[in-house]
Amino acid sequence: MQTAISKLLATSKKVYDVGFKQLAHRPFTRVWDMVKQVPALLILKCYKTVSQMVNSHLKHPLIRQAFSIHPLLVGGNPFKTTAIYTLIHYLERRWGVFFCMGGTGKLIEQLGALMARQDIKIQLNADVDEIIIENKCATGVRLSSGEIQSADLVIFGGDPETCYKHLLPQKKISRPSIKKRYSMGLYVLYFGTKKLYPDVAHHSIWMGPRFKELLSEIFDDKQMSDDFSLYVHRPTATDKSFAPEGCESFYVLCPVPNLQGNVNWSTEGEVLRTRIINALEETILPDLSAVIEEVFWMTPEDFAKDYRSMHGAGFSIEPRLTQSAWFRFHNRDSAIDNLYFVGAGTHPGAGLPGVVSSAKVVEELLTGVEVGSGG
Repeated sequence: MQTAISKLLATSKKVYDVGFKQLAHRPFTRVWDMVKQVPALLILKCYKTVSQMVNSHLKHPLIRQAFSIHPLLVGGNPFKTTAIYTLIHYLERRWGVFFCMGGTGKLIEQLGALMARQDIKIQLNADVDEIIIENKCATGVRLSSGEIQSADLVIFGGDPETCYKHLLPQKKISRPSIKKRYSMGLYVLYFGTKKLYPDVAHHSIWMGPRFKELLSEIFDDKQMSDDFSLYVHRPTATDKSFAPEGCESFYVLCPVPNLQGNVNWSTEGEVLRTRIINALEETILPDLSAVIEEVFWMTPEDFAKDYRSMHGAGFSIEPRLTQSAWFRFHNRDSAIDNLYFVGAGTHPGAGLPGVVSSAKVVEELLTGVEVGSGG
């Protein structure tokens, strides 16, 4: 007899078979591309939210929470995110969850080495001020140094709205209507400890006393709350190189309002640091305040400044149904020739699988050859 969770996973697989294998790597540059998928999405009830889909299978409120948090990992409120994202349940069980030894920095290093082996030139420490447009065609970029680099095509890997508002010349160029709802911001607390915590897993979800109400305050009201929920990352559980012997390395993600709210991060950053450390010390990291060291943090203001993230959002626009597939920023601009987009803000969405898939979409647009999903 199937359990409630096994039924949920069976539903997740059906959504995965359509939402990931068939849609994630396909371009959605025409409205017809979306219309063709409507029957399958209706059959799978993807008009529902993740929370509604999970709740239709599970009854206990805490179990419901545990199986509804996944949209937060790609910037979505589970009470507003399309049920397409229930595919994550099956995706994780089908392919597993991996960690790159050496962390994201090592992954970037190896991707750079791969590009070098393909004779791709990489120019670092070069900020782009403007994408050059001639006769409605992208022909290169102008760097902040004033240098102009010509190109046969331009692929932008940041927030599309940042491109449209700040990098395209202020001429009569048709731009998409930009009325998007953005993901939450992130407060990221980094620290080390002079004590080992072997009972703490590599990945931990630390839930506060409230769930739906907290998310509504973050996403809708865009205000700081008296409580919070956290993702705690302990890479030293897997990779000992992240800390000296006898020590641990951690970072903690705390969903917070993006910069469309009115949070004073010059003071709130320190306050939230103390609150999080105290909460962890009282629960999963005893004696933390006595053994903590090398503490620093990032706020939505840092995301906006360092990554040109619109509104300091951690995952670009929210993954709602009305902001998915064709409704998301397109991977190829409809008015400017040779201008393409990859990254979290375009189709299919945020998270490492989504961002890599957006590159596959652009590859198909450039070559005309369908790129397999690997699924």
